[in-house]
Amino acid sequence: MTATTNQPAGAAPSHPAPARTTATTTDSAVLDAAAVEAAAERARARAADHLLGLQSPEGWWKGDLDTNVTMDAEDLLLRQFLGIRDEATTRSAALFIRGEQREDGTWATFHGGPPDLSTTVEAYVALRLAGDSPDDPHMTRAAHWVRSQGGIAEARVFTRIWLALFGWWPWERLPELPPELIFLPPWAPLNIYDFGCWARQTIVPLTVVSAKRPVRPAPFPLDELHTDPANPAPRARFAPLASWNGAFQRLDRALHAYRKIAPRALRKAAMATAGRWIVERQENDGCWGGIQPPAVYSMIALHLLGYDLGHPVMRAGLESLDRFTLTREDGSRMVEACQSPVWDTCLATIALADAGVPADHPQLVRAADWMLDEQIERPGDWSVRRPHLAPGGWAFEFHNDNYPDIDDTAEVVLALRRVRHPDTARMERAISLGVRWNLGMQSKNGAWGAFDVDNTSSLPNRLPFCDFGEVVDPPSADVTAHVVEMLAAEGLAADPRTRRAVDWLLAEQEPSGAWFGRWGVNYLYGTGSAVPALVDAGLPAAHPAIRRAVAWLESVQNDDGGWGEDLRSYREQGRMARGASTASQTGWALMALLAAGERESRAARRGVTFLAETQHEDGSWDEPYYTGTGFPWDFSINYHLYRQVFPLTALGRYTRGAAPEGA
Repeated sequence: MTATTNQPAGAAPSHPAPARTTATTTDSAVLDAAAVEAAAERARARAADHLLGLQSPEGWWKGDLDTNVTMDAEDLLLRQFLGIRDEATTRSAALFIRGEQREDGTWATFHGGPPDLSTTVEAYVALRLAGDSPDDPHMTRAAHWVRSQGGIAEARVFTRIWLALFGWWPWERLPELPPELIFLPPWAPLNIYDFGCWARQTIVPLTVVSAKRPVRPAPFPLDELHTDPANPAPRARFAPLASWNGAFQRLDRALHAYRKIAPRALRKAAMATAGRWIVERQENDGCWGGIQPPAVYSMIALHLLGYDLGHPVMRAGLESLDRFTLTREDGSRMVEACQSPVWDTCLATIALADAGVPADHPQLVRAADWMLDEQIERPGDWSVRRPHLAPGGWAFEFHNDNYPDIDDTAEVVLALRRVRHPDTARMERAISLGVRWNLGMQSKNGAWGAFDVDNTSSLPNRLPFCDFGEVVDPPSADVTAHVVEMLAAEGLAADPRTRRAVDWLLAEQEPSGAWFGRWGVNYLYGTGSAVPALVDAGLPAAHPAIRRAVAWLESVQNDDGGWGEDLRSYREQGRMARGASTASQTGWALMALLAAGERESRAARRGVTFLAETQHEDGSWDEPYYTGTGFPWDFSINYHLYRQVFPLTALGRYTRGAAPEGA
């Protein structure tokens, strides 16, 4: 798919057009070192030229970001709720949603994944809004499958909240979210800062929605999605009282009772405080946190609190949602859950520098200028836990000053160090602030999460309404590895804080030799992050942890020479590093092998040959598979630039060694 509108010039196309060549990784080719190196050099040069051609005039890179059709369905439901759904938007969104339906009538959350009940329910309702008849064959197949899975009653809480907005589900059969939650101090259990930032931004507006319980007239019934239309919302049975589920189910029952006696003045004050909290966190471009889900719930909450559609806050919010849409050549409209320009730009800069693009190349300097302008020098929600820490991080998106993240900050510093910028004082100041901020965000166990410090409470995940994916932000191996790699590059490998992180990483290695990947799929991403970081931090290639990782990577290499991992590995241990080979995941595996001194190994040569043979003539790779992670298993991402930057990084390090010019 190629974005034709709402996508700035130079942004990455959705799917490269040239035909893919067939991989023929033979032993003879692998054994011919000169042939492998020549093929790698050609692939490196073509990939670098292609990636340079994707840069925007402003200096950033941004690839499309695919998730699933709930983004598109919920966008239509929001517009229906606010009374602004128009025919053109509905028609183009429905065209995209229909195009993602599978033969069995269902929708999945990732390419080639299993059917997903909640996604299928939301997509079905969106198509009903678009005028599709329940008697149409594609709709009857979807409805039949939904009923076979238990109907709407078995869908996730968030799906049923959307349906409750139109009377398709009773509010009293949903978990209670009291707005008084906003008054809990940061030290109290289940206060809003116990939740990860993405969940926090969603839960605060939902407390207002839950308190108001609005119902808009339903434009049609949904009896066909219930197993028993006469009893569509049966009460769930309580789990045993001694279990966590049972305890929280009874707490929820108590909160439902509290709703009836909640002091009106207290509830009114809580909703007003939540409203101010939401408005204060709106970004300059009108979005919330740079991601779509908090935006839709925030606008519903504010509308219920009296903000009309002409209010500047609401107007800016709606305009920001339009900037999250891509229109394809066939006229279909896709909503991105998020946009990733900072992440894409720092990864592209690293890839190009490692591939031999000169450190003072004008395009790298322009990228550095843009990244420097994106540094955040004001406090955000992270400062609740670190009130005395000076800001200096980078966010993932165009606009997200409230939530800079540790991962982006580490990678931006690594990217800036690879650029020979004319204003060295500006560069040094920015890097110093970023390093200091990252060090200040270290959790007490020595590792790093993505957005917050010590965001490790187990309670939020147990709440009845938290069934939409991970809601806390504990330290992860991939983020910690990137910070360690950055600290080592800054000459801090021997710093006690770095050594604590190294110890934590070594303790997190799986018995197989791999590391779990929180923000990428999965063990290939974790291992591809951890091995280079540990080596840069001083571990010798002969260290047992490095050898175990190498042995594991060699054991899971596919017959075609590449590596691949399906998202099912988040649920099935036997699926570790099992899946169709992809360019991005092959790049991760090669980055680990090369860091471990395995350049001349058969595995490395086969991997490089796979990349060379599957590259298109224009220097790109095709990759329909989802290799990015939002929430493990529950929310998956296809970052379209991953297929370009990680293979190029690996090819650059293979052909040129590990020390890029300017680093």
